[in-house]
Amino acid sequence: MSTETRPRNIGRNISRIRELRGMKQGALADAIGTSQQTISSIETSETVDFEKLVQIAKALGVTVEAIENFTEESVFNFFNNFYDNSSSQGNSFNQGMYATFNPLDKVVELYERLVQAEKEKVEYLEKLLKK
Repeated sequence: MSTETRPRNIGRNISRIRELRGMKQGALADAIGTSQQTISSIETSETVDFEKLVQIAKALGVTVEAIENFTEESVFNFFNNFYDNSSSQGNSFNQGMYATFNPLDKVVELYERLVQAEKEKVEYLEKLLKK
């Protein structure tokens, strides 16, 4: 087993952050004044020109460092820390307020509803095909 670390894939990080922000490639392209095909090419690249990276970071609302150091684990840590900290007492931001839901539960609920909607579409289309 090797202790060598894999180089970070900046393009993949951009893609994941863009997806997490709910942004399409075309919207990101418009925000930085380029084409969707260019964004697609950037997202498959291991490295990105620094000036372009600065533009992309600004459009995504994150720092260049956030893109460079992005990991899936960091997203889960953020949500876990957010949930843990939002139910704590005594800080000036949420005095006496408690979180009533886990954000990850809401994401799971959304996906379950989307899957159900897709199943209903498939059933409807199968009925149409049988007629």
